[in-house]
Order: sequence, then C-alpha cells, then structure tokens
Amino acid sequence: MDYNKYLSIIDDKKDIFINVSDKVWEYAELSLMEYKSAKLYCDILEQNGFKVEKNVANIETCFKGIYGSGKPVIGILGEFDALSGLSQKEACTYREEIVQGGCGHGCGHNMLGAGSLAAAFAVKKYLEESKQSGTVIFYGCPGEEGGASKAFMGREKIWQELDAAITWHPGDINCVRSGSSNACIQKEYKFTGIASHAAGSPQYGRSALDAVQLMNLGVEFMREHMEPSARVHYAITDTGGPSPNVVQPHAQVLYMVRSPRVRQANELQKRVDKIALAASMMTETQLTVRFIDGCADLLPNQTLENVLWNSFQQVGIVKDYTSEEWEYANKLKNTYKETVPAELPGILPEHTLDDKEFIANNSDNGNKALFDFLIPYKFSNYCSFGSTDVGDVSWFVPTAQIETVCFTGGSPGHSWQNVSTGKSSIGHKGLLNAGKVMAHAAITLFEQPETLKKAQEEWKKASLEGYDCPVPDGVKAAPAGTAM
Repeated sequence: MDYNKYLSIIDDKKDIFINVSDKVWEYAELSLMEYKSAKLYCDILEQNGFKVEKNVANIETCFKGIYGSGKPVIGILGEFDALSGLSQKEACTYREEIVQGGCGHGCGHNMLGAGSLAAAFAVKKYLEESKQSGTVIFYGCPGEEGGASKAFMGREKIWQELDAAITWHPGDINCVRSGSSNACIQKEYKFTGIASHAAGSPQYGRSALDAVQLMNLGVEFMREHMEPSARVHYAITDTGGPSPNVVQPHAQVLYMVRSPRVRQANELQKRVDKIALAASMMTETQLTVRFIDGCADLLPNQTLENVLWNSFQQVGIVKDYTSEEWEYANKLKNTYKETVPAELPGILPEHTLDDKEFIANNSDNGNKALFDFLIPYKFSNYCSFGSTDVGDVSWFVPTAQIETVCFTGGSPGHSWQNVSTGKSSIGHKGLLNAGKVMAHAAITLFEQPETLKKAQEEWKKASLEGYDCPVPDGVKAAPAGTAM
C-alpha cells in the first residue's frame, strides 16, 4: 500500500500544524487552564471535518476530535500545557524572558499536540479515501504537568472506547520508547494557625509555617525507610507572608510521591499524610489536605512498539538540517554542556544503557548538537523514575509512543533552552516527522487486524492485576495552587 498518499497531507497542511504549535507556544497556559489552546484545537478540528466533544471527564479544557465509524478505534493523544517560570524568547541562544516570571513550554507540549493533530489528519484522509471501517479519535489531554487528565479520563472509563492508543513526546533523540514509569500521587497540604506579634506576644500565635517546616523535616527522615525506586518531592507554595515579625497564620506545601505501582505510591502517600497530621498536632494548627492528581505506571506493549519501529524505518527521520540550524544548535548546546555529567553530557537517566552507548558512539560522546540518527528499538521493562499519565491509558488499551528530535542534543528537561527550540524550525521539523510516523503506525493497525489483535492479547496478559485508579471518586480536576 502507498502510505505516502495519506501522509502527504501533513506536508500539504504543514502551515496549520506549525501555526497551532506556535500559537500554543505563545499562549503558554498552565495545566488545566489551557482555555485558548483548547479553543484553537477545537476550532481547527471542527473546520476540518472532525466531530468535537468538549468538557470530557468534566474538565473544561479536555476534548475529543472524532472521525469515522465502527471499529477499530485508534486514539492519538495530544497535550498542550506549559510550565511556570520558563518564559523565553524563541530561537534564541541566550536567556531572555518575554514576560518576567512568565510561563513557557519547557517540555514541548505545544509541539506534542500539533504533531498528534497532524497524525489525526493523515489517518482521517486514509479513512475517507480507503472507505475502511474504523474511527480515529484525537484526544486533547490537558494538565500533564499537573492535573493528569488522562487519569481522570481513566476513572470515567473513557479509554475503554479504544482498541489502541498512540502518542509521542518531543525530545533530543529519535526512538520508539519502551519500558515503564513510576506511578505518582500529588497532594496539597494547607496549615492554618493563629497570627500574633512575633516579639510582643508570640505565646498567642500558632505558626503554620512551622508546621510546613516540621512536615518537610519529617519527610526527610522518612526517605531512608522507603523503597529505593520511590521518589518524594515538594514545593512550598505559601510561606505565610513576608513579615518575619508576624507569626504566620497560613502556609501551604505541595507534595509529589512516586513509586513503581499505584498501590505502593498510595501506601507511601499515607505515610506522608501521617507526618503532615503530626506536624499540625505539634504546632496546634489546622490541617486541610487536597488531592491534586495522580497517574498510574506505564504498561509497555512490544507488539505496538514494533509497529511504530517499522513505521519509523519506513518514514525516516529528519536529516536535512540547514547550516543555520546547525549553527543555532551548536550555540545553544554551549549554554548547558558544562552543567551536565561529564561521562555523557545531557543524557538523562531515562535512557537505557544501550541507548547511551549508541548515542555516545554516534554523536561524539553526546556532544553533537543534534542527534540526527534513529536509535535501534529494543523492548524494555526498565522503569523510569519519572511519571506520565499515559500510563493510565496503557491499563485500558495497548499503548505505545515515540520520540523525535525537537531539542538540541542533551538539552536539560524543562529548560529555557527547550522553550527556545520549541518555536524554531528544528522543532517544526520534529513535530511533522512525529505526525508521519504515528499516522503510518495507525494506518498499519487498520490494515493489519491480526497485528492489532496480537497487541491486545499481549496487553490482556500484562494487565491481569487490574487498573488501580490513582484518582479517588468525587475529586474534581483543578489546578494546583488554587484555593482549597
């Protein structure tokens, strides 16, 4: 079959996808507040023949774009939320904020959504012209950086409508991702005390900030006695005000607890809850706890990953970087190459040892500004210390994902350098490439029902223990830091 006649729409309409990526980059909206971004996607989907469903899982910025009818039903996942404190001028090789203290796409979700949209367009063209039975659904999934909409969608059993799901992530390499990831639970702890003059009448005050500090100290002592693969992080989001001569009557801290399984993460979270309660008792303050989000561990699917690997080989990778792009990439690389591990600059621990060795051998020990090669696929059960709500999808259907070069080689995650590249021609080429690979894989699943069946059989065996939803019943998705 000639896949190119369907994939060609991505080149024909590339201005649409690049414009979406750049507009979302400019909006730079935080998790669950992506109102402009969601409207942009919904308008474009409706204008191009997709049926749009909004307010999915009772989340304002969550939506679906649907085309086709019948089975199989293939989902393509898109994200579009930004990160705080990463405002940065585009295609720039030095740190320059656009908005002081503003937000930026340090994880490349502006490109992630646009690349997935491109894939959905190509699959729609295939379904139109082939008259094949089947449905493609583009999922607008908000709040990956804090909100985990895919987990809330999992709680509502939305993923059960799919036969398989495909996604991707902007990165510094071209590869098919494999392996698992940590489950994650995120909660806010708010302490309320009593204000008083810190010198004149301290005995009447009850410090909420003391409670936060005692909680954090208790968690530090807990670290020695938890699973080595677990991770606990926190950020103090309210210190009670800038006046040291006032006993702080309010303070708040945000915690993330990670572990290889949801059950383990929940057990560890219960220990953190006890420490918070103890801190409130020691300081005679009131404690209020709010669940923010959670996500499950990821189930890898070798069959589906092999489909993506074959599609990657058929479509190819970006090789035609211009001299100007290489010059820009080299300058940007120089801004961080001294701050990463000397043994192999910039290569994150999420990469396997085989990946690291291949990157080192093909990029001057990781020092090449653009990793313009495809890393050989190898199935892995390696568990990343990080987390993704793609994991919640993988407990309902076979799920797999790729990565394409959108950032410079070894670029730190969640960095201003990534924001800079996210609205550059390098990022544009990467998102279009990702769209073609995902569309090729999705079309393959329509054309090869036996392959899809094999992926589903593998998934059934891997998911026998059942899905533990990390999101409790009755909890509504809300941005972190909002009022309790």
